[in-house]
Amino acid sequence: MECWKKIAAFFGTLLLLFGESMRECHMFRMTHYCLKVSGKCGQDQECKMIFLSDLHNKVYGDKNDILLESIRKEEPDLILVGGDMLIGKKGVSPNAALELVRQLPKIAPVYYALGNHEQRMKLKTKKYGNVMFHYKKRLTEAGVRFLENDSTEVLLHGIKLRLTGLEIPMKAYEKWKRTSVTSSQVKGLAGPADEACYQILLAHNPAYVPAYKKWGADLVLSGHLHGGVVRIPGWRGVVTPQAALFPKYSGELTMTGRTAVVVSKGLGTHTVNLRLFNPAEVVALHLK
Repeated sequence: MECWKKIAAFFGTLLLLFGESMRECHMFRMTHYCLKVSGKCGQDQECKMIFLSDLHNKVYGDKNDILLESIRKEEPDLILVGGDMLIGKKGVSPNAALELVRQLPKIAPVYYALGNHEQRMKLKTKKYGNVMFHYKKRLTEAGVRFLENDSTEVLLHGIKLRLTGLEIPMKAYEKWKRTSVTSSQVKGLAGPADEACYQILLAHNPAYVPAYKKWGADLVLSGHLHGGVVRIPGWRGVVTPQAALFPKYSGELTMTGRTAVVVSKGLGTHTVNLRLFNPAEVVALHLK
């Protein structure tokens, strides 16, 4: 009898975990982080930014109307996109991502840095055709500004922001391999940081935070890891797409010296359609 109770408890727990995973794969939450911008702003006001990452063509509601309405309600000054909004796979349409992102400039100015999915589609046209070219063209026409190893300055409520979008070499995303990225490489790709501004670095892969920090980022915005797929409550995500276990940065706000590191848990899933103790999220950043 005692044995059957243990078996029943085991399968009951599995059923609960499965149910929780299904729930998390079909919902998202708004995560708020407050950051102090010391010595780099002229007024005591707040700048609100929305950070989106790793949608992977996920749709919430009819044509992502639920997601759009949640963003609209936040009344952001700026929307930053951290990459992997589509799925970089031959024969997979980018329309779900396209239809969402092209609506965002109606809410606030949009700046888009590429993730590894967009980057490989841009680089490998023999395999993927001109999908990325047309995707980028239509979004640019809608008012989206792409930052591909490029920077721009934005003044919001007295806060002078410098936005830099970084594209690291594709070998840094390969599975089962460890590739180093240095601050010198970051500088060579995207140019030097600007100490006179609040320097925001959109860098899709958070595995190289030490290089981003040394480069001069005040705020690093990353994604890529989908929160570690499964999270250990109160600690970390479990695994990265490169099969590394327990990454230091996977879905949280971390202060490392004067550099703030925000890693989004993402909005969608890819390859492994699983989330556990790891709800999808939109990140709202409050700079004061």
